Amino acid sequence: MKTIKSMFAVILAAAFCCEIAAQGVHRENFPEGSYSPVTNINRNGYPRVLQDNSVMFRVNSSQAQNIQIDLGGNKYDMTKQEGGIWTVTTKPQVPGFHYYSLIIDGVSTADPASQSFYGCSRWSSAIEIAETGMSDFEVQNVPHGEVRTVYYYSKVDESWRPLMVYTPADYNENLQEYPVVYIQHGGGEDHRGWMEQGRTAQIMDNLIAAGKAKPMIVVSANSNVRSRNGGFGGGYSWQGMQTFRSELLENVIPFVEKNYRVIKDRKSRAMCGLSMGGGQSFYIGLRDPEVFANVGVFSTGMFGGISGASNFDLETEVPGILTDTKAFNKQFDVFFMSCGEQDPRIDYTRNIVKKMRDGGVEVLFNSYPGDHEWQVWRKSLHEFAQYLFK
Repeated sequence: MKTIKSMFAVILAAAFCCEIAAQGVHRENFPEGSYSPVTNINRNGYPRVLQDNSVMFRVNSSQAQNIQIDLGGNKYDMTKQEGGIWTVTTKPQVPGFHYYSLIIDGVSTADPASQSFYGCSRWSSAIEIAETGMSDFEVQNVPHGEVRTVYYYSKVDESWRPLMVYTPADYNENLQEYPVVYIQHGGGEDHRGWMEQGRTAQIMDNLIAAGKAKPMIVVSANSNVRSRNGGFGGGYSWQGMQTFRSELLENVIPFVEKNYRVIKDRKSRAMCGLSMGGGQSFYIGLRDPEVFANVGVFSTGMFGGISGASNFDLETEVPGILTDTKAFNKQFDVFFMSCGEQDPRIDYTRNIVKKMRDGGVEVLFNSYPGDHEWQVWRKSLHEFAQYLFK
């Protein structure tokens, strides 16, 4: 039955494609003050962001019996109107990037009116709601760097694996060497997340052009690494990080340092990440100070706020952080943490930061409006990058 439903959804989605394409022929009378988000395929179509940041969706289908919009886990029932047009307007949304799906007669599918992004362990549609004052997240009239997808051979995974690498605008114009940030995605995402949803290139281009950040290379690896015993490395523990730690230290960094002009010392390397990647950065970055002198931890759930997180002991997980704090601080130029203010992880993060600071640990911290979402992580990178390599 599930297979039949899925096939039916595909057929309906194909029909929607034709109907949506036909919409472009006619001039729509859009709600006053609304705009088409950059995530739309047809900039003269739907969905539309209204003046209060609510979102109006419209789908044409005479065949479907029921259609819903699943926007960030909140489901909205669409209403069928004359001519097979389905519409719904959501509640106002916070600015930033939001995954969504169509649910057609019980089957969840991507919206052919939207670009697709890999997140939540699947290809999803998304809507980008603009935030005033965040022009650093947009393409500006400044020198632009490049993002390339390259492949390296992994001796851990025993396969060819992708990296996405940002190089600054002047990389091809000189022979200088650059510091490097190794940036990690969250669970259910991969190496594309930071470069596509996270807008790493736009952030770095604008910061570097304004003189707010040093020119640097940013490397995004896929940390979903299959270990040699057939399982995936994972879990918020030092042991659970070992598979990706081996991948990063034995494969990714040597490949980057062989193929790019980088400064090969700890003070010119940084590691940061969001959620799962924040946990990886915490463990690997802080327990390998001979490799990294700069660490950023964004929205990790390892301290609490997610299922399975409990009784986190700082000294056990990072030996010396509280018992030899002076030596710990000396090892790191930048130690930065962040979290969204509506994220269930926020109180646990604030508590662990307080415990660190009470113990003398030199840790920077900031929080931003938002839940466990990309706008928070973009702001985290934006701030972290400005501290680095000074």
